[in-house]
Amino acid sequence: MQKRYGTIFVRARTKIKMLLRKLSAFIKRDLLIEVSYGFSFFLTILRILSYILVFFFIARLLGKGATPYLKPYNGDYFSFVLLGIAFHGYLSAGLHTFSRVIREGQMTGTLEAMLVTPTNIHTILLLSSIWSFLYTSAEVLVYILIGFLLGIDFSQANITSFLVMLILTVIAFSSLGIVSAGFILLFKRGDPVAMAIGGLSGLFGGVYYPISILPDWLRIFSYILPITYSLHGMRNALLNGSPIGEIMEDIVALLIFIAIILPVGIISFRYAIKRAKTDGSLLQY
Repeated sequence: MQKRYGTIFVRARTKIKMLLRKLSAFIKRDLLIEVSYGFSFFLTILRILSYILVFFFIARLLGKGATPYLKPYNGDYFSFVLLGIAFHGYLSAGLHTFSRVIREGQMTGTLEAMLVTPTNIHTILLLSSIWSFLYTSAEVLVYILIGFLLGIDFSQANITSFLVMLILTVIAFSSLGIVSAGFILLFKRGDPVAMAIGGLSGLFGGVYYPISILPDWLRIFSYILPITYSLHGMRNALLNGSPIGEIMEDIVALLIFIAIILPVGIISFRYAIKRAKTDGSLLQY
């Protein structure tokens, strides 16, 4: 029995080491690609600064006019919207990363080669997405740092609550991205999932304004979007120092969303792969 468990442990350790080596290779590849376009780094910083400054002056223009709607966030519109546009980046990464990997593989002719390697397609997609989320996290840190320099108070931030919300956010948005990747494989062009979710999230997800200003019949759309609960929970964690118990409704909502969408995404993606192989359309785009 002891020998059996020892063998299982060795195999598990070997698989973990292999997975980490693959992860390192994917990150190194994406980092080298990013570094090769050095000017894009400065454009990213310029884009972030322009967003922040625009909303900084809009917040000054609004003054205390928006305070009644922002009481849950200390009445500060600038901190509210800065976190909204910062964490909206995770939605974009989740929605577009997997479909981008598929499309690039089709255009470069490497998708079919990847599918015949010992590494299954789900692992390839997962490892290929890590860089996008790391890059997005770096952008979020820049947003937070500049926001801090411009006077946003993060002294009460509850890091544990924030990390829990961040992990659930990435999984929830990635679940949508897997569904989106399936559409790319099946229909080759057009991605109604990403377009619909991205558009609705910007309008009704509480990115630029609190959903409390929406009429009741429009607020229904807010309650079916994961970004609504993600932003609400993370804003409370960072601005109000809310412990996990106080954002439990947001956590439960994201868990329910993940429990529904993630299996749907995996099943639909497997079906799309099987259908594309059967039709011989895997490399068409």
